[in-house]
Amino acid sequence: MAEQEVTLMKGNEAIARAAIRCGVDGFFGYPITPQSEIIETLSLDKPWETTGMVVVQAESEIASINMVYGAAGAGKRAFTSSSSPGVALMQEGITYMAGAEIPGVIVNVQRGGPGLGTIQPSQSDYFQATRGGGNGDYNTIVLAPNSVQEMADFVDLAFELAFKYRNPAMILSDGVLGQMMEKVVLPPYKPRRTEEEIKKECPWATFGRTKDRKPNIHTSLELTSEVQEANNLRFQAKYKKIKETEVRYETMYCDDADYVIVAFGSAARLSDKAIQIAREQGIKVGLFRPITLWPFPTKEIAELAKTKKGILVVEINAGQMVQDVLLAVNGAVPVEHYGRLGGIVPEPNEIVEALKDKLIK
Repeated sequence: MAEQEVTLMKGNEAIARAAIRCGVDGFFGYPITPQSEIIETLSLDKPWETTGMVVVQAESEIASINMVYGAAGAGKRAFTSSSSPGVALMQEGITYMAGAEIPGVIVNVQRGGPGLGTIQPSQSDYFQATRGGGNGDYNTIVLAPNSVQEMADFVDLAFELAFKYRNPAMILSDGVLGQMMEKVVLPPYKPRRTEEEIKKECPWATFGRTKDRKPNIHTSLELTSEVQEANNLRFQAKYKKIKETEVRYETMYCDDADYVIVAFGSAARLSDKAIQIAREQGIKVGLFRPITLWPFPTKEIAELAKTKKGILVVEINAGQMVQDVLLAVNGAVPVEHYGRLGGIVPEPNEIVEALKDKLIK
């Protein structure tokens, strides 16, 4: 396949094929609908024969995330993928990685819950991703694609951020984006790093040595309270830096808008169509799409709210991101929520009617 060839593929397939091209060293995962095409595509493409990438179907999601922990601890670019209940099982491993400052990537193609729920799409893992489903004071960097192209593009970005800050990063997708087919341009091939390059870039990795020549050991366990507090203070300083420098978002039609819809992922695509319908009816509406769900674009939403009459938050859940929008706006304008549950995806016309009923009246 030529590097710039435009290809039609599913979002899940784009994730897998982008990983091969981005010099990823290893994938460790377990099948679950609606993300199984990721491991299936890797198995079909056999990257171990071309780039040397390792692909392992682990015995469980718990095993998968701990394999990522081990590989990433050695400086390797490793990732896993799953869907909502599978990612719930990974939470212990993710907080261990945050506590040990291990970079790795987790892909979550969300489905409806709670529990096993449904195989239909949802966005109800927002809290799990942005608040951290594991224990302790930690954050995971969270990227929210809204197209098959971004599914591919965000693989390299997620690894870049994970290694830059030695922190787990998540691509928070959903069943709509994972299963839909769109045209995509895959990234050019990036060679996997040599062992010497890894040693130079990752002196903290397990093959390295401390200043007093002791082997590097990665653990989130610390028996001394004073040292653990110092670790946490260092983590918080790192998170503050991420919030100051890594916020990403997109705005559309906001300059002349009276109202703004805030939505991420597939809900933002639906909202884009709803905005076109609303504008045909003479309602001036804009779109604010957070791309990083953590760090959240709090300041940017607060600034935008100063010139608007109201905000409608559209999510495929009962209302999760709306809490962050409410905190950002801090009462400056009315904020309302519209969402569908149980794997039902809202129609654009429903969003327009919600806008009228909740804000315009």
